[in-house]
Amino acid sequence: MPNYRVGKTKSRVIIIGAGIGGLTAGALLAHRGYNVLILDQALVPGGCASTFKRKGFTFDVGATQVAGLEPGGIHHRIFSELEVDLPPATPCDPACAVYLPGENTPINVWRDPQKWQEERQRQFPGSEPFWQLIAELFKASWEFQGRDPVLPPRKIWDLWQLTKAVRPSTLITVPYTLFTVGDALRAYKLADDQRLRTFLDLQLKLYSQVDAEETALLYAATALSVSQAPQGLFHLQGSMQVLSDRLVSALERDGGKLLMRHTVEQIKVAQAKAKAVVIRNQKTGETWTESADQIIANVTVQNLVKLLGEKAPSGYRKRVAKLPPASGAFVVYLGVDASAIPLDCPPHLQFLYDANGPIGENNSLFVSVSHPGDGRAPTGQATIIASSFVDPEPWWQTEDYEGLKQKYTEDAITRLAKYFYLKPETIIHIEAATPRTFAYYTGRDRGIVGGICQRIPTFGPFGFANRTPIDHLWLVGDSTHPGEGTAGVSYSALTVVKQIDGNQLAKY
Repeated sequence: MPNYRVGKTKSRVIIIGAGIGGLTAGALLAHRGYNVLILDQALVPGGCASTFKRKGFTFDVGATQVAGLEPGGIHHRIFSELEVDLPPATPCDPACAVYLPGENTPINVWRDPQKWQEERQRQFPGSEPFWQLIAELFKASWEFQGRDPVLPPRKIWDLWQLTKAVRPSTLITVPYTLFTVGDALRAYKLADDQRLRTFLDLQLKLYSQVDAEETALLYAATALSVSQAPQGLFHLQGSMQVLSDRLVSALERDGGKLLMRHTVEQIKVAQAKAKAVVIRNQKTGETWTESADQIIANVTVQNLVKLLGEKAPSGYRKRVAKLPPASGAFVVYLGVDASAIPLDCPPHLQFLYDANGPIGENNSLFVSVSHPGDGRAPTGQATIIASSFVDPEPWWQTEDYEGLKQKYTEDAITRLAKYFYLKPETIIHIEAATPRTFAYYTGRDRGIVGGICQRIPTFGPFGFANRTPIDHLWLVGDSTHPGEGTAGVSYSALTVVKQIDGNQLAKY
């Protein structure tokens, strides 16, 4: 059987999945001297933050924007440790232009805090006390997260790291731990402000997968504030793939190995400890077992249970089974002539439509648009990527999959044509992805995306821990704290690296 050992002095780590979380954990561990092997079933690394090319266009598969590139941000910290240059990027300003039903003027989520404050006061009169609370909670939570707490803690070492991250300023968040955004709106007598609630529902759905009534307030404070300086959302030069490419370069430079087109079919457990993985080479069909001292799963929590099979602890299996249904995504990728793009079009837009139709659970589209010279389209052309959360089940149950896909595609283009100039002469390429597409290329259970909904029972201190109930088995990615996005999964990876590398780990 293949032997990928490279003579490292520290223990052997196998990582299942080459998404951003898995690549980040692998690159950091390799840099710290561990013997690292990453396995992924796909053709290219990056998971939902990878890309594909068609007719000269480069399309971001899922994620289209990045947080954490600013000094002190998570990507900045990780790339500094790896001694790798950050990829070139430009701040998104506005971070998003939000169009509510029947309105022709957007709500612009500006990067400049003062400009954003003026915008929201104009758009939502009387709501400033609510936004001030969001700002205060975000400041305390962001500083707390920057001290690398382990959430939720499962061992004494984890609790110690959590305790070290707490400061007096952190305590402001404690009374709001069980609050939802809906609770806060009621507290400020804003519950009947339908326009504000619609805006919040639309924005929060992108990050938490649920509306304001259900989203945990502390999670929402970050989701609603991270767009403003000194933080911000960024548009990468080239494509989202540059993040993966630089992490892979760091991994391989430091002796780690990455094998694509290799599927992990099972995690072997003995004496309640993860011992090995069963690997299948997709090209040759060869199957073998590879042992490891530590195993990191960059997969959904649903996939983790499947990999463990009968070895999955019953309590863990039952908790996963009781999770509310997760969302899938429908995405349409358009390559267009530049004349289809309005002048001064922002990089990201969000549309909510009045009309009923197949697109999305709340008839919304999140749209990302390339800019001239950003490496995503030939000169004089552009890309438009429009996505919506959908229930994945109909995509698996339908007897006319291609017909349903075509219906969604046509409806999306019809709606996009209200803003973009989309005609046969301006559309060069059309392609769509469904939950079945995501399941095929990423291996995610039923093609679900975005992690676990950030309700009170599943966010932060109440969520799934990186340290699983099985010793030497770890979970990274959007099923764990702090949630979805490249910044979120990178935080989870850094947490696992610190736990594995902690001097006191062996004692507990």
